[in-house]
Amino acid sequence: MRRERHNPLQEDRFLLAANRKDTRPTEVEARYFCDSCGEEIVVPVDVTEGRHQDYVEDCPVCCNPMVLHVDIADDGEPSVRSEHE
Repeated sequence: MRRERHNPLQEDRFLLAANRKDTRPTEVEARYFCDSCGEEIVVPVDVTEGRHQDYVEDCPVCCNPMVLHVDIADDGEPSVRSEHE
């Protein structure tokens, strides 16, 4: 009969995850309209990267680079505005 070793570190990780009160997702979806083609674009936003984020992303429809400005409200809801690079 094979006996499993007790791993207290693994047990501690399980207890920490079970007792975690912050259940907000780390990634949420946001929408913006491309300034070039006018299409509504859905982008994932990593809320752990800060309350204000600026980055460049190509529009998946027209491939033009857009600067996205992301602001995350106190309730975790992101708002995105875009402009040409």
